Amino acid sequence: MDGLNDYRTTRVAEVLSDFRTLQYYIAAAPTDPNNMEDYYTEGWAALRQCSLDGQHILNCAADTSVPQASGGTLEQEKAELRQCLLDAFSRRHECQKIYLRQAAAQRWVTNRDGILQGARPNSRNQSHLRACDQQLRAELATITDEAIYNELLASDATMGRWTAEDPSQRGVQRWLRARRP
Repeated sequence: MDGLNDYRTTRVAEVLSDFRTLQYYIAAAPTDPNNMEDYYTEGWAALRQCSLDGQHILNCAADTSVPQASGGTLEQEKAELRQCLLDAFSRRHECQKIYLRQAAAQRWVTNRDGILQGARPNSRNQSHLRACDQQLRAELATITDEAIYNELLASDATMGRWTAEDPSQRGVQRWLRARRP
């Protein structure tokens, strides 16, 4: 036995705490505009999709199939903790991606409201609204699995967290692909 199960347990708890915090933020974001004429606009559609994606990742069943480890109870605990870490790590990764998409959409709402200033879309503000939509699309395009993985890796390192056995980006992507709606 390698004596690292306490570190593994702490790491799972840290990642689960991050996941829970992100879920609160995702659940608290608005999904419906004040003016229902805006319901099908890009930003509001993105906010609703983020809410659905947040619910999906929360409701995904945990993978309880843990390989049987030889070497006794501590080795079995190690295998189970690694499986829990993959599950929690992947959920946190997906929630961070949802949260960033949601933040971009909320900036879009703020920018759009600033352009409209209480009025409705018209020929005078149409080019500004198109630019606002393009900005949202550009921001959403930067929110990639690689960017999220590296951002979380850097954040964990900054906080001095033990990351020696964190799942690879490919492992996270594989876990997420297996749970697509």
